[in-house]
This record gives sequence, C-alpha cells and structure tokens, in this order.
Amino acid sequence: MMNRMLSLNLSRAFMALLTVAAISLTALPSFAQDSEPQVAEVTQVDLNSADAETLATVMKGVGISKARAIVSYRTQYGPFASLDELTEVKGIGVSILERNRDRLVLR
Repeated sequence: MMNRMLSLNLSRAFMALLTVAAISLTALPSFAQDSEPQVAEVTQVDLNSADAETLATVMKGVGISKARAIVSYRTQYGPFASLDELTEVKGIGVSILERNRDRLVLR
C-alpha cells in the first residue's frame, strides 16, 4: 500500500513538473516576437588610410604582422585601386579578402 502511494505521489509530481514546463515553453515565443531582431553593426575601415593597428583590430584573420604588410604594400605601390588588389599583399588571400570585404572601403 505504501509503495502504491509513493508511486502515485511521484506520478503527480512528475505531471505537475511537465505542466509547468509546457506552460513556460509556450510563453517564450511571445517574448521573442516583441523584440526586434538584433543586427550586428560592422565597422568599416578605409583601406587606403588606416594604420596597421586599426586594420588588425577591424579585419578578421589579420593580425598586426599582416596589417603591417598591407600598410607597407600601400606605401610602396600607392593607394589600392580595388579591394581585389589586397590579395597582392603577401599573406592575404582570397579567403581573408572575402571575410573582410564588407569591412573595407576605398576612399
């Protein structure tokens, strides 16, 4: 008799827990609908005027040594005529360019 009562109480507790969980989960979508989607703002940098520290900070996959190589290339050959010219810099390939295309501008 005691085992049956314990089993019945555990079943009731479990059902109560499931009910609370179901109610909680149905309330979540209403909160999500009330807020506007968050869009990450991308910082853009002028490839023809930024210093190495700025390039290293803003560009993905570019550390200070690659950023210095970009500035050195720009000093030696003049301003970049196109973003695609960035791949002429040693250590900067198409992959890095594509990851950063939306972060770079030419002025």
